[in-house]
Amino acid sequence: MALTGLCPPTFAPLHTLLTTALTSGAELGLSFTVNHNGTTIIDLHGGHTDTARTQPWQANTIVNVFSTTKGLAALAVLILIDRGLVSPDDPVAEHWPEFAANGKEALKIRHVLAHTSGVAGFDDKTGLEDLFDERACADKLARQAPWWTPGTASGYHSWTYGYLLGEIVRRVTGLGLREFVVKEITTPLAGNNGGAVVDFQIGAPDEKDWGRISTLVPPPPFSVGGGGDLANTKSIPVRSLMNPMISPTDALTPAWRRAVIGSGNGHANARSIAQVFSQVTLAGRKDQGGILLSQKTAELVFEEQALGPDLSVGQNWRLGLGYLIRGQGGTVLDDWLPDGRIAVWGGWGGSIVVMDLDRGLTIAYAMNKMAGTGPATPLLRKYVRVVYAALGVEF
Repeated sequence: MALTGLCPPTFAPLHTLLTTALTSGAELGLSFTVNHNGTTIIDLHGGHTDTARTQPWQANTIVNVFSTTKGLAALAVLILIDRGLVSPDDPVAEHWPEFAANGKEALKIRHVLAHTSGVAGFDDKTGLEDLFDERACADKLARQAPWWTPGTASGYHSWTYGYLLGEIVRRVTGLGLREFVVKEITTPLAGNNGGAVVDFQIGAPDEKDWGRISTLVPPPPFSVGGGGDLANTKSIPVRSLMNPMISPTDALTPAWRRAVIGSGNGHANARSIAQVFSQVTLAGRKDQGGILLSQKTAELVFEEQALGPDLSVGQNWRLGLGYLIRGQGGTVLDDWLPDGRIAVWGGWGGSIVVMDLDRGLTIAYAMNKMAGTGPATPLLRKYVRVVYAALGVEF
């Protein structure tokens, strides 16, 4: 059960919380990393990767982080924006002409980044195996009509997000999303960090990695958000979240690992999540390692695109370009984070990143015992609060 890694005495209360969670069984295995102004100040891992508790969670253990992957897809498009290759106000069809079908000719890149495009799910009945063909999924979405007027509301793009952004990346750069992440995100970051591997990938296609991938403990049974009726197959929550509906065990299969699912099959640990998303936190601060984005582009993240009940999940969301952003009370982030420019994204079960630009703070968490609540589990909220308290931030 022992936690291993970096944790200065200032953060002893966090170490105690994590240890207690592992000892009590509230957690099975986890990693937790905090970067402050470009320096890793906490980097912990512990517990086990199997339910029999025979395999310890190691420093190089990775786990499927589900929708935390969407944050990586968003970062890829933010990099294109930063380089002037696209604009948030470009019609998607300017770069992907087939996408203009069925009234989408004016639908903008910002609408996709902020889950306001209306292309929140597949019209056609979609099975697990269909997700493995990224090009076919993109083609299907290009032919669809939006479910609502783009830009007027958010509706979580549970499966479609990665295919939409991934195809934009492909049309602009000629690289698939997996290749773009390696060439333009993880490799440059490794080079900026003395060659240390940045261990965040779309899927896990190399079988050599499979032995270090943690198993997953499924969460409680899924319940649809947004006031959706499970029997109403035409409702937006059901169509966006449950077409298809998968099991966490599907993420342990070879077909899943080999696929490119930019909405949900990223494999990472807390260290690599912090390394990648600190590029948002530290944008423009090259002396602290912020090499991929300018400050100007990071400010775009905090331009409000939607505020109110999300049509898919029913929670009160405030969305910027690519991420949830803190509001002024009443949104899903406001009761567990301090004031300021803070962006958050997470995945099914609990993995998450907090990007606090005002304090230069990136907090990342990945685990294998999945919770049924989000975007931040009750345990994670406790961890985050104790980190802020140790840094003298009270709220």
